[in-house]
Amino acid sequence: MTVLDVRNPVAVSVTEAIRGGDVPALRELLAAHPPLASAAIRQDGAAAGTRSLLHIATDWPGHFPHGPETIAVLVAAGADPGARFIGAHTETPLHWAASNDDVPALDALVAAGADIEADGAVIAGGTPLADACAFGQWRAARRLLAHGARTTLHEAAALGLLDRVTSLVEGGTPDGSDLTSAFWGACHGGQLATARYLLDRGADRDWIGYDDKTPLDIAVAAGADEVATWLRGLGALGRP
Repeated sequence: MTVLDVRNPVAVSVTEAIRGGDVPALRELLAAHPPLASAAIRQDGAAAGTRSLLHIATDWPGHFPHGPETIAVLVAAGADPGARFIGAHTETPLHWAASNDDVPALDALVAAGADIEADGAVIAGGTPLADACAFGQWRAARRLLAHGARTTLHEAAALGLLDRVTSLVEGGTPDGSDLTSAFWGACHGGQLATARYLLDRGADRDWIGYDDKTPLDIAVAAGADEVATWLRGLGALGRP
């Protein structure tokens, strides 16, 4: 695999073409530099790591102009939809599209053969769905679900899949920490019926969880007003 420094003129040009949605310029660069589609770009310092061109196409904040066409052009030229970031994690471009709620890019990657169950997320080494749920990117999460993504108990709760939550709880042996994590996820996702179900089965109402937030804190932060009102009515606590 060819690895270009982020300051390399070709790396600069291809990054600008991808982020700017300049598909003709991208095609010209790929034609002039045949190994480029499968190359990676290395960056030091902040956000250090080595990423593929498909990672650049799905990088924060996502939603770049002509994103799906850019992805299709890169894949047709030899880019790997399953390429891994090399650095602090091993996320794929699909993880990044999910993290940015970039549904068109997500669909383009899945159409190109990206693995919806790829591991390596910054969230517990999980799948793209783990990233989508953790970052509250609900459109991407539901699109992954529509593509057939499997869910953990936490993810099912965050998406309000009460039938699936019930099956996982009553058909397995989740411990208190699993129930509490799922309850926190339901509050994050604004899923009142699911939150009620999990609280009735022993979830900790005031657990200080991810990002040092309680279920009430995350419901408020997520704008889940119905859940927040319900929790306050129960006397739930938030962080000072």
